[in-house]
Amino acid sequence: MTVSSSTKTLCPYCGVGCGLEVTPAGKPSGEEKAMNPWQVRGDRTHPSSQGMVCVKGATVLESLDKDRLLYPMMRDSLAQPFHRCSWEEALERVCDRIQTVRAEYGANALCMYGSGQFQTEEYYVAQKLIKGCLGTNNFDANSRLCMSSAVAGYVQSLGSDGPPCCYDDLDLTDCAFLIGTNTAECHPIIFNRLRKHHKKNPNVRLIVVDPRCTTTAEAADLHLAIRPGTDIDLLNGIAHLLLRWGLIDQPFIDAHTSGFEAFAEVARHYPPERVAERCQISAAEVETAARYWGESQRVLSLWSMGINQSSEGTAKVRSIINLHLMTGMIGKPGAGPFSLTGQPNAMGGRETGGLSYLLPGYRSVTNPQHRAEVENYWGLPAGTIQPTPGRTAWEMITGLELGEVQFLWIAATNPVVSLPDLERTKAALRRSPFTVYQDCYYPTETSAYAHVLLPASQWGEETGTMTNSERRVTLCRKFRNPPGESRPDWEIFAEVGRRLGFTHQFAFQTAADVFAEFVQLTRGRPCDMSGLSHERLAAEGPLHWPCPISSLDSEADNPTTEEGERRKGKNSPRLYIDLHFPTPDGRARFAAHHSRGLAEPPDEAYPFILTTGRLYGHWHTQTRTGRIQKTSEMYDSPFIEIHPRDAEQLGIQEGELVEVRSRRGMARFPATVTKAIAPGTVFVPMHWGAMWADSAEANALTHHHACPDSGQPELKACAVQLAPVKPNDSQSLLQPSMMTSPISV
Repeated sequence: MTVSSSTKTLCPYCGVGCGLEVTPAGKPSGEEKAMNPWQVRGDRTHPSSQGMVCVKGATVLESLDKDRLLYPMMRDSLAQPFHRCSWEEALERVCDRIQTVRAEYGANALCMYGSGQFQTEEYYVAQKLIKGCLGTNNFDANSRLCMSSAVAGYVQSLGSDGPPCCYDDLDLTDCAFLIGTNTAECHPIIFNRLRKHHKKNPNVRLIVVDPRCTTTAEAADLHLAIRPGTDIDLLNGIAHLLLRWGLIDQPFIDAHTSGFEAFAEVARHYPPERVAERCQISAAEVETAARYWGESQRVLSLWSMGINQSSEGTAKVRSIINLHLMTGMIGKPGAGPFSLTGQPNAMGGRETGGLSYLLPGYRSVTNPQHRAEVENYWGLPAGTIQPTPGRTAWEMITGLELGEVQFLWIAATNPVVSLPDLERTKAALRRSPFTVYQDCYYPTETSAYAHVLLPASQWGEETGTMTNSERRVTLCRKFRNPPGESRPDWEIFAEVGRRLGFTHQFAFQTAADVFAEFVQLTRGRPCDMSGLSHERLAAEGPLHWPCPISSLDSEADNPTTEEGERRKGKNSPRLYIDLHFPTPDGRARFAAHHSRGLAEPPDEAYPFILTTGRLYGHWHTQTRTGRIQKTSEMYDSPFIEIHPRDAEQLGIQEGELVEVRSRRGMARFPATVTKAIAPGTVFVPMHWGAMWADSAEANALTHHHACPDSGQPELKACAVQLAPVKPNDSQSLLQPSMMTSPISV
C-alpha cells in the first residue's frame, strides 16, 4: 500500500511523543531504486513537539524492512533450529499449551511480559485476555523497569498516577530542577524547548543533579554531581533549608496536605553540612539549590530513570513531591513534579492496567469494587479477576527457576538484554518449558530462547493510540501494510482469546473498536478518556486527558483561561488546578523518608559504583537503532567512563580495554577517561547486547534488588571492580552488524 498524501503519526521511541508526518518520496528510478518510498519529517501541527524531531525519529523509516520476522516459526526445543509454520499451526500450539497449563498447573502458571511500545489498544486487549479471561494477574511490562516508581510515588503522594504538568510549563517555569535525567540525550526535544526558554530568560535557573557532567549538566546554572544513592539526602537537605529560612507555603500546607509535621521532623536531620558530606558536594552547593528553589515563583522538577531505577525509587519520587507540596508548587502554570516517561506508550500502559497490580482506568486488582466493575464490564463471572497482584518481571524469572511458571509469552521487548542479572535471567529462560516470543525483528537476543516466534507488525503498519509524558493522546495512523504474514499485536491477542472460547469478549473488528471499549472503562476515573475516540483524534488532533464524555460541548462552552479550566474542572492540560487531590480526604500526602542508600554499596572488594544509561542516538537494546546506519555509526561500540584519578590508580589508559566485574558477572569495555564522571563512579551505556558487541552487556553486572513499593530494580547502581585487560588476554569488540542466525544458548 502506498500513500497519496501525508500520514500523521507519532515517533515510536521515547515518551516525549513527537509528532511525525510521513509522505511519499516519489517513484525511484535508476540508481535510486533502493530509495525508501516514504520520507519522514516532524509534524509542525503536533502540539507536543511543534515540528521538532531528533535523529532517531528522523531515521526511523530506515529500519522498517531490516531483518523482519515475516512468518511464524516453531521448534520443539532450544537445541533445534526453527522451522517456518502457518499461523494456524502456531496459534493451535500456543492455545493448546495454555489450556494444558491451566488444567495441570492452574492459571497462575501463565505469564505475559509486554512492552511500553505497545499501542494502547494492544495493551488493553492483553489485559482483557490475561487478567480477565484467563484469570491471572501475571501480566507485567518493561515499564516495570522504567516508570513503576513514578507510578507508586504519584499514587502515594497525590492519590493517583498521572504527571500533573504539561510541556507548556517548560516555557513558563523560572526554576527547572532536573534530577536523575540526562534530558538532552534521552528526551532531546523536551530539553531543546526548556533550553530555549532558559537562554531567552536570564532570570530562569536550571539545576541538574547527576553524578555525570552530561550534555544536560553542561547547560546548568548549578550542577550537583552527587554520589549515586544520595538523592534523598539532597532533597531532604533542600527541605531542611527551606524550613529554616521560612520559604514554605504554610496556607497551602494547612489547607491541602497531610503528614507535614512527620516530614518536617525528618528534614530537620539533614543540615547542609551533613548532606554535603554524604552527597560529596559542598554545603554551599546545597544552599544554592535551596535558595534557587525557595526564591522562585514556579518550580518545575523533571526526573527519569536516575530516580525511578532504584531500590528506594518510590521514596525518591515522594521526596521530590515533598518539595513541591511544602512550597505550593503544584497545580499552576510552570510548576509541578514531572516524571518523564521512558517509552512511547508507557503512559497508555498505565491507563489500561499494564502492570501486574493494575486494572484499566487506574484501578487496582486489590480493590474489590474495582475488580467487580471490570468483571461486569467484560461480562465475566464475579471472582474471575484475582485479588492479589501478579508476578512482576523479575518474579517471572524466579518463577521459571522454581518451576512455577510453565508458559511465558514475551511481546515487543528484549529482556535478554534489558533485565538485570543477565546470567541468571538467561539461565531461567533456558529452563522455561514453553516461551512464545512475539516481535517484528529477527533475530534478537531473546528470540534464541523461544519455542514459538510470532511475527508482529510495527510502527507505521497499524493504527492505534499512544499517550505521551504530558498525558496527550495521539492517533498513530498506518501508512503501509505489514510485510510478510506479520499482524498487529492486538489482533494476535484477540485471536488467541477467541480460540480459547471467549468469542464475545474479543469480537473487535478494528483498533477503533478496541479503543472505544477501553475508554468507557475510564469514565469517572482520574484518567477519564471517555470523550476520546479514533474519529475525534483524527479530526481534532492530539488531546490531553482527562477528557470526559461531557467535554464534547461546544468550544464556546469550554473556557480556555486557567481560571476557566479551574471552574470547569476538565480539559485542562494540568492536573490539580483546583488543589483537590484524589485521596480519601482530598489532601496530598507528605512522606517522611530517611535515606537508606544503595542496595549494594561499594566495598573493599568492589570499590566502584557502576551506573548505566542511554545515549542520544540509540534506543534501548538497539533492536531498531542498531539496524540504522546513521545511528549505529554515531555510537559504533560501547565504552566505560572513568575519572582520570581512578584510571591513573589502576593503570588504565584511554582506549584500553577494561574488565568490569560485579558479584554476578563480567563485561569488557574500552576506557573513556574523563572528568565528566565523578571519582569512584563509572558509567556504561545499556544498549549493547550479545548481538552487537562481545562481553559488553551492562546488565550482566547489575542486580535485581528492587524498590519494595514499585518493584522497580536498581539498574542505576551496583558495586564493581575494574582491571585493565592485558594485551594477551584482550578480546576485540564486535562491530555492530546484522546477525543472521540465532545466538547460541
